[in-house]
Amino acid sequence: MIFGKTKLELKLGIFVFIGMAIFTIFVLSVGGIRTWASGYQVDFMFHFINGVKKGAPVRFAGVDVGEVTSIKYFYDEKEANTKIRITCWIPNDIKIPVDSKVWVNTLGLLGEKYLEIMPGVDYSKCLYPSEELAGEDPVAMNDIFKSAKNIADNVNTGVDRILNKEGTMGMILYDDKLYNEINALVSDLRKNPWKIFWKTKEKK
Repeated sequence: MIFGKTKLELKLGIFVFIGMAIFTIFVLSVGGIRTWASGYQVDFMFHFINGVKKGAPVRFAGVDVGEVTSIKYFYDEKEANTKIRITCWIPNDIKIPVDSKVWVNTLGLLGEKYLEIMPGVDYSKCLYPSEELAGEDPVAMNDIFKSAKNIADNVNTGVDRILNKEGTMGMILYDDKLYNEINALVSDLRKNPWKIFWKTKEKK
């Protein structure tokens, strides 16, 4: 009886151990903890990151390869302004040339923010672990709205000038004299198309 009970407990223990191992692997995979993968960390410097968060994906040539592990801001005394340091985990098999382009991208119009790395061409000089590379700051939505507003204001100004019979378009649409002259010229050319060639030869 004692041997049978010990055997049952052993099977139960093995079953519980296997279950715990599967659960641990699942939690590590979902949490994105790279326990078995080997990699290194690099820093990208920005003045504005437009909402990038810790854990955001890092893409290399359009492929997900890493993630953002840390975001810190500091005051740069040399440039006399605030900078943001984004630390990223990158697999060892990914080499980032120092002439690469790095910027903040968006999945869709209002989707998740992530870092996009467009690899350079000089692979003789690549980033080493803990080295940094300056990124290209994204355009703030406020600046986009300002540009759109300026365009809309210019369009409204142009429409107002036309409605006020100002400028060439206003004169064409509202000035009967100019309209009649253009209409007469077009009618004359339709009746006498040879005048086009005659005038062209005369200019030469």
